[in-house]
Amino acid sequence: MTAIRKLLSGSSRLLQERLAFALLALSTLLVLAVAGYIILHIVISGSGMISWHFLSEMPRKSGLEGGIWPAILGTLFLMLGTLIFALPVGVMAAIYLSEYAPQNWLTRVINLSIANLAGVPSIVFGLFGLGIFALGLSFGTSLLAASLTLACQALAMVITSSREALIAVPKDYREASLALGVTKLQTIREVVVPQALPGIITGMLLSLSRAAGETAPILMVGATFFQTWLPRSPMDQFSALPYHLYVTSTQVPDMPQKTMWGIALVLLMVVLFFNSAAIYIRWRVRRGRER
Repeated sequence: MTAIRKLLSGSSRLLQERLAFALLALSTLLVLAVAGYIILHIVISGSGMISWHFLSEMPRKSGLEGGIWPAILGTLFLMLGTLIFALPVGVMAAIYLSEYAPQNWLTRVINLSIANLAGVPSIVFGLFGLGIFALGLSFGTSLLAASLTLACQALAMVITSSREALIAVPKDYREASLALGVTKLQTIREVVVPQALPGIITGMLLSLSRAAGETAPILMVGATFFQTWLPRSPMDQFSALPYHLYVTSTQVPDMPQKTMWGIALVLLMVVLFFNSAAIYIRWRVRRGRER
């Protein structure tokens, strides 16, 4: 009887394990199917609008004619500004929290606050940028104020991903480096950071791709819909793809559907480009280590 009970118990656990794997696989396929349908629908609906003239011309007649070049360039400027402001601050904060900060209640509160910062609605960051950068520091509604606002929003993801990548580096590497007589700063700079570089780069590029699709923060700190000139300095206003898509979809009467799908496709291509770049860079760094 005991042997039969053990056999039945083992069969039950095996059945539960297989059922759990089946549910996980089904959930993954469901997510992939929904994402694939959305991407395929945008590609099919918007591919007819993609042309050199659409990508390189200025808009005319409230966006009913012409291209979206100012929106594309403004989006790229925004992402460049976000990268410049968010990357050094985020990585240095992650290094301090993982390598130097004492493991006490204050550090735990700071880590918890950073994690909660990622869940703050984007419109709140827009109000923060309007109050601090546009009005408080007198940057006005400009490309600089918008870049700083998006950098603040991206900081949580940059710090979290960089910190996790730094913590994942084995302690043996640190101890071996310190045993050779080098300083802790040299160990971090020459050993820890290079090992964590794939995770840091991946987190930064993913936060950039998210910033490229944000609409709420930038509409409060300088984004314009119809702009027939290009920004000449960081203090100028700008156009951006997500805000351009939002206005053409909701505020412009008689806007052709194919134009809206074309803008959505260009925005999707920008986001997918950065996600693909993150995957490629991670693969290249890992491959370089294996050699």
